[in-house]
Amino acid sequence: MARTPTRPVRWLADGTGLVAFVLAAFPVYWMVNSSFLDRNEIRNPVPTWVPFGGDLDNFRTVFSSGQFVDAMKVSLMVTGLTLAVALTFAFVAAVAVSRFRFRGRLSFIVTLLVIQMIPAEGLFISQYKMLETMELLNTVVGLTIVYVAGVLPFTIWTLRGFVEGVPYELEEAAMMDGCTRIQAFLRVTFPLLAPGLVATGVFGFIQAWNEFTLALVVMTREDQRTLPLWLSTFTDVNRGTDWGGIMAGSTLIAVPVIVFFLLVQGRMASGLTAGAVKG
Repeated sequence: MARTPTRPVRWLADGTGLVAFVLAAFPVYWMVNSSFLDRNEIRNPVPTWVPFGGDLDNFRTVFSSGQFVDAMKVSLMVTGLTLAVALTFAFVAAVAVSRFRFRGRLSFIVTLLVIQMIPAEGLFISQYKMLETMELLNTVVGLTIVYVAGVLPFTIWTLRGFVEGVPYELEEAAMMDGCTRIQAFLRVTFPLLAPGLVATGVFGFIQAWNEFTLALVVMTREDQRTLPLWLSTFTDVNRGTDWGGIMAGSTLIAVPVIVFFLLVQGRMASGLTAGAVKG
């Protein structure tokens, strides 16, 4: 039976959680707050905590640039493709290394770890040459290939843990009841992997959506910019940085991430509960 924490321990835990929440939420509040302030208020040493009298000029600047919608389309296509391809390959690979024993399995797992330790900057030249040879520079497919290569090792490693967490005896019991091996996997194991698929999907979505450096190398044409690249256009050497535009743009960029998380968080919670009961 779980022990009930004492009152001081509960207060300490609650206080620590509250401090962590404030530290995480304050930058988000400051971003949204600054998006409604004009240039003078943003640069004023005395902070404006609540944007009373604020306006939507920064958001009008974002939409009047004429590039926000195009950048949003490119980011949505690259992120969606990255998520679909990476999850498909990672799921098959995770099942293979978890459920089957084959020659080179250990080397494959070790290679996944080693690849994650290599700095992304060390791969720029080879990735650029590869895409240039395939004539995929400044294309959604080209950037998707690079993103999938970056997301795949961590995704396989994470999903492998979820697959191994589902007892193989459950599949054997289903096969004794008349299911084939594929039916047992799809009806018993696959539903229990929902939390893993959602968790790795969230990771892949955020990584692809916010990535800047690789996109800067691959997407050099203005009409092929992703949202992080488009956001950098608010910084100009001669005119300075338009912090109001950056804050308004960042607020709009964060909206799809929040919507995506709200759509999947319920599935994540239900999957975790189902796994706990059936396991």
